[in-house]
Amino acid sequence: MKKTLVLSAAAMMLVGANSFAKESTLIDFSLLDADIHVKMSENDESSEPNENKRTVMDYSIAAGATYDQEQKSLMKTSLYMAEWEVELNSSARNVNALALSQVVAAPVRDSAKVPFAGQKVMGVRVVFPTGASNANAKIVPPFSIPAYAELATADDNGDRQEPTDEEKASGRTLFEADSEDTPAYGVVKNVGTIKSIAVTTMGMNFPHGLYVLLGDTDGNHRRYFMGYLGFDGWKTLTWNNPEYISEVRTREIRVYPIYPRGLPFVKFEGFQITRDAAHIGDDFIGYFKDVKIIYDKAELTTERDIADEDLWGIVTRKEKARQNAEMTKFGNKQVVRYLERSKQATEATFTSSLNADSDSNAQSNGGAAADSDAK
Repeated sequence: MKKTLVLSAAAMMLVGANSFAKESTLIDFSLLDADIHVKMSENDESSEPNENKRTVMDYSIAAGATYDQEQKSLMKTSLYMAEWEVELNSSARNVNALALSQVVAAPVRDSAKVPFAGQKVMGVRVVFPTGASNANAKIVPPFSIPAYAELATADDNGDRQEPTDEEKASGRTLFEADSEDTPAYGVVKNVGTIKSIAVTTMGMNFPHGLYVLLGDTDGNHRRYFMGYLGFDGWKTLTWNNPEYISEVRTREIRVYPIYPRGLPFVKFEGFQITRDAAHIGDDFIGYFKDVKIIYDKAELTTERDIADEDLWGIVTRKEKARQNAEMTKFGNKQVVRYLERSKQATEATFTSSLNADSDSNAQSNGGAAADSDAK
């Protein structure tokens, strides 16, 4: 690895902050449609796509030794939109709301006058209480999107293959964009100050508020108010950083060691919908296409006389440890869900204790009695 990371502060003082501002798509939900089928149980014979190949994750590493290899092969999930969850706050949580609030892949009509006509976007249904109480719901991924997952291709069964030399040489991780001009899958690296955030969403005249939830390198979790959804049709809601300083000379400049400081990142952690007590309750329906950010680069990438990372390997070890921690955390949660799914009742009706024609005889006899009474 000949390229290392250099703080951009000194260069920005010379040429101005706007020279390094960059726009990136943090997450594009049209890329998260199901395109492979992963077996959910030993008896699963379906071929209907149910997971997203690019983002499929194996959480069997957290399963322990009590499961056999066949069971562990079923422990997979992905960022397929139907896998996302709706988390209701305590005042909004009841049996009906928990059962009906969900996320789906919503197809956009081919005749729609938008660039993504014919694709699928994220569709959300939230059931808010009808009583006069404040309520909110978070739309979150099935697992915390890992910032350091190794870039590797998955096969049609969802099994991650060994990284190729080309994938290793790219220096990118699994949920980053494939190139500078393509959308990411929830993680953008080399992010300094965020200047603006944009969400492409379809309003349905609901008076509810929308927030974007982001996490960063230091484990901070922030929410950004995008505006209210009281409009009809597609619209781009934008948050502009009120504390963003364009003039470099008035900024507080901090100088960090060039190596081995890790590359700063932001990752998508979900949306939050807020409903005021004075507004209408019951069903909320919303659709989301993507989330974009404009930001200053945290560091410049330049050639140096010595390949520091090749020599010391400090950043690689740190990122590997963080990746293992992230995988274990989300894996424990998914294993519990796997157990719950395995214990779930599959019978839809009772097995009759009568003969096969008993029910029909009872109906015919009842009908005869009714006819007799009528006469």
